[in-house]
Amino acid sequence: MSLDSPVSRRLLSDEVFHRLRDSIVRGELVPGEKVKDSELAERLGLSRTPVREALARLADIGLVEAKPGVYTRITTLNRRDAEKTLAVLRALDQLALETAVPVMTEQDLRSMREANRDFERAVAGDDTTAALAADDRFHAVPITAADNPVLSRIVEQVHPQIHRILYRKFSTLLGGRNTIEHHDQLIDVCATGDARAAAELSGQHWSELGGHINQLFDTNQFAEAPTA
Repeated sequence: MSLDSPVSRRLLSDEVFHRLRDSIVRGELVPGEKVKDSELAERLGLSRTPVREALARLADIGLVEAKPGVYTRITTLNRRDAEKTLAVLRALDQLALETAVPVMTEQDLRSMREANRDFERAVAGDDTTAALAADDRFHAVPITAADNPVLSRIVEQVHPQIHRILYRKFSTLLGGRNTIEHHDQLIDVCATGDARAAAELSGQHWSELGGHINQLFDTNQFAEAPTA
């Protein structure tokens, strides 16, 4: 949904938060861009209060940074933050698999396979939004099966930091056959009930992703144009 579409009054604060978060992930609000609650409120057709609340929540999860009385801006992409976020996501994904694999059902495995087929079709169609949504559904299966609300909440908070990198460089980072094949391998290991092996395989994938992201930083592919 576009940032400029009118916002319904139901669950207003949450809707504004999700709208702004998604706009940051997609790059509609670019890293380093200064934002004003009054201008965003006008675009959304709202008062400033829910926009301020949303910006405060976005600051809590690291997508927005503010210097009171000076600026509020979209955080830039930097290697250090990416590395730390990836380390957290890797640990959480491994914990989810270690907890979930022993209790996963055939329906869980089917859901993972269906998500991976959707991911494969989205990759073939060069549809980044659909591919990332399918990838989220794939990884959500063990997270849900782990039945750990704290884990789920933290993943939801930190995932957007990596999603905006993936969105910008999807074809380089996730667009190849290797991710599809990794997903299939992970499903096969989960089906054996070997939680440790599943966690190790997942950790390898996160490490590979981190290496690819580092290469992009090395070649300055996340450099931002100067903002006013």
